[in-house]
Amino acid sequence: MADAIYCFDTASVRFAVYPDGQRIVAEIQENPLRDLFGARGGGDTLVDAYFEHADVIDALALKKHRAAPGRPIRLAISDFRLQ
Repeated sequence: MADAIYCFDTASVRFAVYPDGQRIVAEIQENPLRDLFGARGGGDTLVDAYFEHADVIDALALKKHRAAPGRPIRLAISDFRLQ
Protein backbone atom coordinates (compact mmCIF):
# COMPACT_ATOMS: atom_id res chain seq x y z
CA MET A 1 0.00 0.00 0.00
CA ALA A 2 1.15 3.54 -0.69
CA ASP A 3 2.31 5.95 1.99
CA ALA A 4 0.15 9.03 2.60
CA ILE A 5 -0.16 11.61 5.38
CA TYR A 6 -2.08 14.84 5.85
CA CYS A 7 0.19 17.89 6.22
CA PHE A 8 -1.57 20.70 8.05
CA ASP A 9 1.18 23.23 7.33
CA THR A 10 0.77 22.89 3.55
CA ALA A 11 -2.94 21.96 3.52
CA SER A 12 -2.16 18.91 1.42
CA VAL A 13 -1.78 15.16 1.46
CA ARG A 14 1.79 14.05 0.90
CA PHE A 15 2.19 10.61 -0.65
CA ALA A 16 4.81 8.39 -2.21
CA VAL A 17 4.75 6.34 -5.38
CA TYR A 18 7.34 3.80 -6.42
CA PRO A 19 7.90 3.58 -10.19
CA ASP A 20 10.68 1.15 -11.05
CA GLY A 21 11.54 0.82 -7.34
CA GLN A 22 12.36 4.53 -7.04
CA ARG A 23 10.55 6.47 -4.28
CA ILE A 24 8.89 9.66 -5.55
CA VAL A 25 7.26 11.98 -3.00
CA ALA A 26 4.41 14.18 -4.18
CA GLU A 27 1.57 16.14 -2.68
CA ILE A 28 -1.98 16.97 -3.59
CA GLN A 29 -3.74 20.07 -2.32
CA GLU A 30 -6.99 19.91 -0.37
CA ASN A 31 -9.10 21.49 -3.14
CA PRO A 32 -8.98 18.60 -5.62
CA LEU A 33 -9.50 16.10 -2.81
CA ARG A 34 -12.62 17.98 -1.72
CA ASP A 35 -13.99 19.26 -5.02
CA LEU A 36 -13.15 16.33 -7.29
CA PHE A 37 -12.78 13.33 -4.99
CA GLY A 38 -15.45 13.96 -2.34
CA ALA A 39 -13.52 14.52 0.91
CA ARG A 40 -15.83 16.23 3.39
CA GLY A 41 -14.05 16.37 6.76
CA GLY A 42 -10.63 16.83 8.28
CA GLY A 43 -7.24 15.37 7.48
CA ASP A 44 -8.32 11.75 7.80
CA THR A 45 -11.01 12.15 5.14
CA LEU A 46 -8.49 13.82 2.83
CA VAL A 47 -6.14 10.85 3.20
CA ASP A 48 -9.07 8.47 2.65
CA ALA A 49 -10.02 10.34 -0.54
CA TYR A 50 -6.42 10.00 -1.72
CA PHE A 51 -6.45 6.23 -1.12
CA GLU A 52 -9.86 5.83 -2.81
CA HIS A 53 -8.56 7.60 -5.93
CA ALA A 54 -4.87 6.77 -5.72
CA ASP A 55 -4.82 5.24 -9.20
CA VAL A 56 -5.81 8.55 -10.85
CA ILE A 57 -3.75 10.73 -8.51
CA ASP A 58 -0.63 8.56 -8.71
CA ALA A 59 -0.82 8.42 -12.51
CA LEU A 60 -0.91 12.22 -12.72
CA ALA A 61 1.96 12.55 -10.25
CA LEU A 62 4.06 10.13 -12.32
CA LYS A 63 3.19 12.03 -15.49
CA LYS A 64 4.38 15.28 -13.90
CA HIS A 65 7.52 13.56 -12.60
CA ARG A 66 8.40 12.17 -16.01
CA ALA A 67 7.84 15.57 -17.63
CA ALA A 68 10.19 17.29 -15.16
CA PRO A 69 12.31 14.81 -13.17
CA GLY A 70 13.67 16.19 -9.94
CA ARG A 71 11.14 19.01 -9.64
CA PRO A 72 8.66 19.03 -6.73
CA ILE A 73 5.34 17.43 -7.57
CA ARG A 74 2.41 19.45 -6.23
CA LEU A 75 -0.95 18.58 -7.67
CA ALA A 76 -3.58 21.30 -7.78
CA ILE A 77 -7.13 21.24 -9.06
CA SER A 78 -5.96 22.82 -12.32
CA ASP A 79 -3.73 19.82 -13.05
CA PHE A 80 -6.79 17.57 -13.15
CA ARG A 81 -8.73 19.93 -15.38
CA LEU A 82 -5.94 19.76 -17.98
CA GLN A 83 -6.43 16.02 -18.38
